[in-house]
Amino acid sequence: MLYHAFEMHKSWLAGASALATAGAQVIQHPANPLGYFGGSPMFASALEVFAHAAAPRGKPGFELYETVSEGETVRVTEKVEARKPFGQLKHFTHKKSAGKPKLLIVAPMSGHYATLLRGTVERMIGEHDVWITDWRDARNVPLEAGKFDLDDYIDYVISWLEHIGPGAHMLAVCQPSVPSYAAAAIMAADKHKCRPKTLTMMGGPIDTRKAPTAVNEHAMTRPYAWFQENVIVTVPAWYPGAGRRVYPGFLQLAGFMSMNLGNHMMSHWSMFKHLVEGDGESADKTKEFYDEYRAVCDMTAEFYLQTVDVVFQRHALPKGEMLHRGKPVDLTKIADIGLLAIEGERDDISGLGQTKAALTLAKSLPADKKKYLMAKGVGHYGIFNGRKWRDDIAPVVEKWIRANGA
Repeated sequence: MLYHAFEMHKSWLAGASALATAGAQVIQHPANPLGYFGGSPMFASALEVFAHAAAPRGKPGFELYETVSEGETVRVTEKVEARKPFGQLKHFTHKKSAGKPKLLIVAPMSGHYATLLRGTVERMIGEHDVWITDWRDARNVPLEAGKFDLDDYIDYVISWLEHIGPGAHMLAVCQPSVPSYAAAAIMAADKHKCRPKTLTMMGGPIDTRKAPTAVNEHAMTRPYAWFQENVIVTVPAWYPGAGRRVYPGFLQLAGFMSMNLGNHMMSHWSMFKHLVEGDGESADKTKEFYDEYRAVCDMTAEFYLQTVDVVFQRHALPKGEMLHRGKPVDLTKIADIGLLAIEGERDDISGLGQTKAALTLAKSLPADKKKYLMAKGVGHYGIFNGRKWRDDIAPVVEKWIRANGA
């Protein structure tokens, strides 16, 4: 019933958004003399803010058409190189990308699309040969495609590294730090020729016992059965994945929004003021962020529940108890993969120390193969998007890749 209620609410808001958009356009039309007097401009701005907040959103596109490489502006081509039921491997190329360091960006499967990392990709494609994992919305995957859990996630990462070939580097943002770290350990134990040269983990929950956040407390204060009974729903009949059990993206979004409700309200208030003042450029920046942030997708129930259990409740990876296909994940097997751990000083999703723990756990790795960066004044989103990512964090990642590229 939860999913059906959400769909009904979404349909109502979609209609209300369309009416608000039409109302704002009528008021703001140059031929409407009433639009210049009294509170009309303010009312039109209020309608526009409501219309944007209530509008339904689908999967965004990366829309990266050009970049600067070696001082020259070049055209970027985006193509899908490998497909699997629950995701695909996208490749961004340009005429100068051949021969540059190969980089696999592992996007989170945490309720948002891979395009949340648009800024990450945009910053790296100039001087790197970039791939990214593009996960599917679970509600669109038919039941006959089977299940998808944490073990499958790790298998997908390994198979895509195999597709890219030897010598690749890997960058995991937030949630995929755990399966990416596990994949690197498994490949290192097998002396796999396609194991990554480096693994950069950014704001990842490697050991959530370190500086627990509200997200961690939420997972720890409720029993596993609570999540099974309260947040897992069945996909309705009108989607391709009808009958699949999922953790819906709208619940994840509601949780994230409620954590910082005051900030989100202030952002929309600022957008309203910019519109009233005629500052459309500043308002558009807020709109662009929420267009991306509010575009959400569902996760399979088995992946979500296994992540809650393994990562947040049992802390299996840092305890040395994590299994993949029934076999232990041994982090001490990592002996030649350069590890870079990056954390944001103001991260309210993965607290300080949670990602850094990865460096201590790799006991066989020499000190010169480990590096840590704490980005001052940066929150969770700012680790991989925005000015501080472009100017302060990305150069460290690039330098680390170059230093470990041989």
